[in-house]
Amino acid sequence: MTKLKGLKCRECGRRYPSSPVHICEFCFGPVEVDYDYDALKGVITRQSIAAGPPSIWRYRELLPIEGDVAVGHHVGFTPLIRSQNLAEELGVRELWIKNDSVCHPTWSFKDRVVAVAVTRAKEFGFDTIACASTGNLANSVAAHAAEARLKSYIFIPADLEQGKIVATLVYQPTLVAVEGTYDEVNRLCSEVSDKYRWAFVNINIRPYYSEGSKTYGYEILEQLGWRAPGHIVVPCAGGSLITKIWKAIREFASLGLIERPATRMYAAQAAGCGPIVTMVKNDTDVLTPVRPNTIAKSLAIGNPADGYYAYRVVKDSGGYGEHATDEEIVEGMLLLARTEGIFTETAGGVTVAVTKKLIETGVIPRDESIVICITGNGLKTPDVLYERLDTHVTIRPLLSAFDRALAELKSQARS
Repeated sequence: MTKLKGLKCRECGRRYPSSPVHICEFCFGPVEVDYDYDALKGVITRQSIAAGPPSIWRYRELLPIEGDVAVGHHVGFTPLIRSQNLAEELGVRELWIKNDSVCHPTWSFKDRVVAVAVTRAKEFGFDTIACASTGNLANSVAAHAAEARLKSYIFIPADLEQGKIVATLVYQPTLVAVEGTYDEVNRLCSEVSDKYRWAFVNINIRPYYSEGSKTYGYEILEQLGWRAPGHIVVPCAGGSLITKIWKAIREFASLGLIERPATRMYAAQAAGCGPIVTMVKNDTDVLTPVRPNTIAKSLAIGNPADGYYAYRVVKDSGGYGEHATDEEIVEGMLLLARTEGIFTETAGGVTVAVTKKLIETGVIPRDESIVICITGNGLKTPDVLYERLDTHVTIRPLLSAFDRALAELKSQARS
């Protein structure tokens, strides 16, 4: 069975053979993978998926690879958690957390896209993997390149969180810190990719890389018992994840794996970098780039590549979008930790805070199923909490000292 027709322009529809390109040479629109869905009908079933490995590769027939899986054999199939405590706190009936903060091996959903991208890059014969990154992608590309025994070049903004820098350097890539924003880093990488024959996962390999995000959506549907939720709240940086979760829902519906869905998609962004949400709120398909100013650095993309398409998904699905301030982001992180015992990074704080706002304003009904997308681990961004958290008690190793401290704590609690 040949499942891949090649590539197709998302704007003019022109078709191209499978190759490491990402821009249509006629209209300069982005290209995406073109599947033969007729050939897949009847081949992909609930039973065939369930019989697959507990990873993203249980959906390999809907992913753009043709040979053997090269890397990331244990990526994905992360928990979908029924979040009773947070649901009670927010006053809703059915709330789920899709928790990619525990995605193997680098604790973010980026492992999904990179596993697909590196596998495809090896099929194309590349020996060097590269990326422009706000942090999570850097970690994942460095890790998967090490596993694949490929060279890697990682380009990041110089002011990235130290935790993410260390979590990249440990895999011993060539790390290039650029004095500028992510958008400036990305522009540089576009020039580098034109000169060197490297597989830039989010540039010339982007059509294949982005398809890995569909597995996040597939898992939600399968783990909910082959049904689509009423509402999904997604953090947006470049805008690709929300578009691919929506694509996953439509693919499963067209293949007869789920009933016709009525899911609404919601974009969550930081107030200091929220051009997609601004489009939604202003009801305009014109994206105005911004210069990021937010603690949510993994979402700090001021000119998102898939911004227009993310806006269209939100509008077409009947969803909405909302911003979160830096203070609200921290409160979202603390709320999720306090209620569900899940430590998320700042991007997760954005998603939780936005979900809370959308529920409180009545945009998301309280009596319908809601999924919150948590995409990265809090151990990557602990610095934003340093001023908010402190040791409660410091004592000498004596029971009498503890007794006095405990009495004081109880007195403070009563007052």
